Amino acid sequence: MITLETGLYLRVQELKDGPKPYPLQSGFNMQTAYRALGMFNPSETSDAFFILANDRDEIWFICNRHLRAVGVSPEPRDLRRALESMSPVTQNYHQHS
Repeated sequence: MITLETGLYLRVQELKDGPKPYPLQSGFNMQTAYRALGMFNPSETSDAFFILANDRDEIWFICNRHLRAVGVSPEPRDLRRALESMSPVTQNYHQHS
């Protein structure tokens, strides 16, 4: 059984040799936190694929290896939020990376 935290937001950190689809080539960017709409775990792999809406409102399944947790924010229910609006910890991380 897979449980998904309500209001989980993720950011893209694309791996060069990670699994396809590559999020930065699929309408996502690194300045946005994306709300996890769901998750799929195929039985033949240990990877999980998060269901996210990209910047063009297309629904994609993106591998967990390309994603990093930003935070949990049940309200508002935006599909995307500016990364800088999420938390001071996240802002500090991006200023130093």
